[in-house]
Amino acid sequence: MKSITHYWQSINFVSMILAPVSFLFCLVVFFRGLFYRSGLLKSVSVNIPVIVVGNIYIGGNGKTPFVIWLVEQLKQAGYKPAVVSRGYGALTEKETDVSWPRLVSVQDDIRLFGDEPLIIHQSTHCPVVVDPDRSRAVKKISQDTDCNVIISDDGLQHYAMSRFIEINITDAKRLYGNGLCLPAGPLRESTARLKSVDYIIYNISHVGSNETLLKEAVEKFPEKIFSMDYELLSIKPLSGEMLQSMTLEDFKGKIVHAVAGIGDPERFFTLLKNNGLIVIEHPFSDHYQYKRDDFIFDESYPIVMTEKDAVKCQSFSLSKAWYLPVKAKIDPMLLSKIIDQLKTY
Repeated sequence: MKSITHYWQSINFVSMILAPVSFLFCLVVFFRGLFYRSGLLKSVSVNIPVIVVGNIYIGGNGKTPFVIWLVEQLKQAGYKPAVVSRGYGALTEKETDVSWPRLVSVQDDIRLFGDEPLIIHQSTHCPVVVDPDRSRAVKKISQDTDCNVIISDDGLQHYAMSRFIEINITDAKRLYGNGLCLPAGPLRESTARLKSVDYIIYNISHVGSNETLLKEAVEKFPEKIFSMDYELLSIKPLSGEMLQSMTLEDFKGKIVHAVAGIGDPERFFTLLKNNGLIVIEHPFSDHYQYKRDDFIFDESYPIVMTEKDAVKCQSFSLSKAWYLPVKAKIDPMLLSKIIDQLKTY
């Protein structure tokens, strides 16, 4: 049986059946946003500018590499950024004795925070606080750190959290699917929401980006459209027993087990194939919590996974396992625009 996501890229029989539910979903989201904008519902604000990096397409668009890029760029510009996150996949308060909000630490169990917050913290060394209630996370990080700008990893629809700048990340290949909201389509909000965000970043790292629609978007919003690509870094060993790093070129022509528990596993598999690797695909759901038994593969072939997967698998002592970090590449003009806005706060 096909997954519901299979029907999200086109108008079809299934999407039409679910369209009335999607209409109600969009209506609820619209009025909820309207109530916050009008003041009927109160947003929590702090005396620090909040930059929300989110999306209207559910999952797998490239927010985490962008957040890391933004944190590093702001630090170089003299700011003291901190990050708040939902902490998807983290243990709930019922499953652990650690309450919300939680300050991410590399010494603690990753299951307290989730994969993406730990990657952000390890990559940037800036404070990261996770909490399903992002407003509460914002209050804690403003009180307990000396940060002067807060970046929210996701949370475009978390209107209870006041924000100063909004950035939407869009996969340039999938774009907005069939244009319908959940569950008939992949959208958390209608595409009309894009008119109100400050910047729209198109992730063009996926081969097959829709160049025509991308050009139309730039013509429609010339001042707020930017593109993001990935710089592929050296492949790193998952185990400390293998000290050397390698490049994708070293794996060219070789058969590998490719593991991806991200929003769009096909993006990772395609990347490896385009670099000459022969891929045995092992897709998992986004934020999947791996078990050692998930890696009962033919041991004659190496395993290559994403960095997001690697942080959850380091304790498994997998032989011949590697992960591929990526680094976002973005027009520096975007940073100039963001800094100019921050100066007006």
